[in-house]
Amino acid sequence: MKKDLRSLNLIELQLVVEGLSEKKFRGTQIFDWLHNKQVQDFSKMGNVPNALKEKLLDEYMIYTVTKARMQESKEDGTRKYLFELHDGEYVESVFMRYAHGNSVCVSSQVGCRMGCSFCASTLDGLVRNLTAGEMLGQVYAIMEDTGERISNVVIMGSGEPFDNYDNVVDFMRLLSHEKGLNISGRNITVSTCGLVDKIRKFADEEMSATLAISLHASNDEKRKRIMPVANSFSIKEIIDACKYFFDKTGRRLTFEYSLIAGVNDSEEDASELSSLLRGLNCHVNLIPVNPVVETGYKSPSKEAAQAFKNKLEKKSINVTIRREMGRDIDGACGQLRRRVKNQEI
Repeated sequence: MKKDLRSLNLIELQLVVEGLSEKKFRGTQIFDWLHNKQVQDFSKMGNVPNALKEKLLDEYMIYTVTKARMQESKEDGTRKYLFELHDGEYVESVFMRYAHGNSVCVSSQVGCRMGCSFCASTLDGLVRNLTAGEMLGQVYAIMEDTGERISNVVIMGSGEPFDNYDNVVDFMRLLSHEKGLNISGRNITVSTCGLVDKIRKFADEEMSATLAISLHASNDEKRKRIMPVANSFSIKEIIDACKYFFDKTGRRLTFEYSLIAGVNDSEEDASELSSLLRGLNCHVNLIPVNPVVETGYKSPSKEAAQAFKNKLEKKSINVTIRREMGRDIDGACGQLRRRVKNQEI
């Protein structure tokens, strides 16, 4: 299998072309074609010699990301994209407009093996990891389709980013490269269901990105029922790793908490969550769960969600309820891909 050229950073590209007896500046030219002009075809690299292209084609290709379907919400303009990859697999991405700028949520894997019971991405298991170039391809394809600049990127689509650690970190570095999109690390958020060893490793990268923890329960017993990863890492281990991350980076943490009616939205849950997070420099993002037919889970009423939020605020926890976007367009991760895979649309 040929390697993905778009996943190489600038220094790696320069070394590749020098290894092919070409001048170093050719690597810079190719980087520009890939990440500024955002081409997915060698033939469009006008100032790169054909002989060099032919040499590169022996070992490399550009893993294409092609729009297969797009659904736009009539409620808020959110766009849900289904992209076809070079090998015929599919991933989803979401484009959202906010007052502070446009945001894109990208997938890091085809499918997922984490098994969280409220998530559609994991229903068919993990197919494969995405390359850094394929993650970038989602951002570039959305920019081309919308004609708009992207200012924020969230790695929170299908897949567990830290289960694809090296490619995700490479993607983040390419996103923020000064000769590429140059998106500030502070405008990049990576989400994990709580792979403690990778949280600590990421802290040591000392990147300026935001770390979001998918917590979704206030105690280990309840978390094990909805998130199998809780059998490997306790909440205490996660919190300790989060403290380590903050000590290394100084970056405030985000805790994602999907509110599931009758499962984790009680007054006792709110009280436990407040005690768990007391003293941490963090923000809690409450997410009324997106309904997924296969899970049977339902979101609480707006009144119940607000009551949960109020209980946290009374305990001095910084908390918001995520703005519900894209509910009319298969908003939950993995829903659209699954429907297409099963030929339901």
